[in-house]
Amino acid sequence: MDFEFYSLTDTGRSRTNNEDAVSLDDSAGVCVLADGMGGYNAGEVASQMACDFIREELGRWMAEAAPHATDGDVKRAMDICVDNANRAIFQAANSNPQYAGMGTTLVVAVFRPGRLLLGHVGDSRGYRFRNGRLAQITRDHSLLQEQIDAGIITPEQAAFSANKNLVTRAVGVEDSVLLETHLHDVQPGDVYLLCSDGLSDMLADAQIALILADHDDLEAAGQALVSAANEAGGKDNIAVVLARSRGGPAASSRSWWPFKRSGLTPMS
Repeated sequence: MDFEFYSLTDTGRSRTNNEDAVSLDDSAGVCVLADGMGGYNAGEVASQMACDFIREELGRWMAEAAPHATDGDVKRAMDICVDNANRAIFQAANSNPQYAGMGTTLVVAVFRPGRLLLGHVGDSRGYRFRNGRLAQITRDHSLLQEQIDAGIITPEQAAFSANKNLVTRAVGVEDSVLLETHLHDVQPGDVYLLCSDGLSDMLADAQIALILADHDDLEAAGQALVSAANEAGGKDNIAVVLARSRGGPAASSRSWWPFKRSGLTPMS
């Protein structure tokens, strides 16, 4: 099984700068997406630092170690790379007044034969499109998600909440950060979408699913997603990464963690 990838960022219709960033290492199967926050251009700095640092370090490690690495080894490498990127952003924010308070959300994916290790921090998301059905496979680290989980508001009410962009976890805002990572089985033909909230806030899951169903080509699908988000208002920057598995049998990943939930194997 191998994979094809496509990525795209767009400023949107309401912003003049782009604080979203993406970075891919196709040969290593590493995809990174970040949505920065902070005054002036600090958000751009944080997101680009996170993407470049993690793609370079994790991509290099995967190229050297992947043939012999277990999924547990890869998970630990992801943790280390994200921790190092977090410290670099945190130090930059605390040593440069113009970068004070900067940080970024993060989604990092490592595609291996028959499985995907997907980690995230904040409210940038990962989705799987399989057999015509879209499933969100990350859970937002946000105040809104905590309110939904506590039964304070419903998912329908959340769509109109003023707390949409309040994240409870981000890279670079503290001296340490926890990457939540899950292991997913991959089947031939699966399409995986990583995106910033500039896409998921503008489009309902049903709209995303329709667009992915209507476009077999990843580039066309990515551009259609961004166009639809802009047509819906384009209130934020938009970042999209698409990955599709091609051919070969889906390898069965071993569950070396003691429990599963909603089809996910927790790894954090």
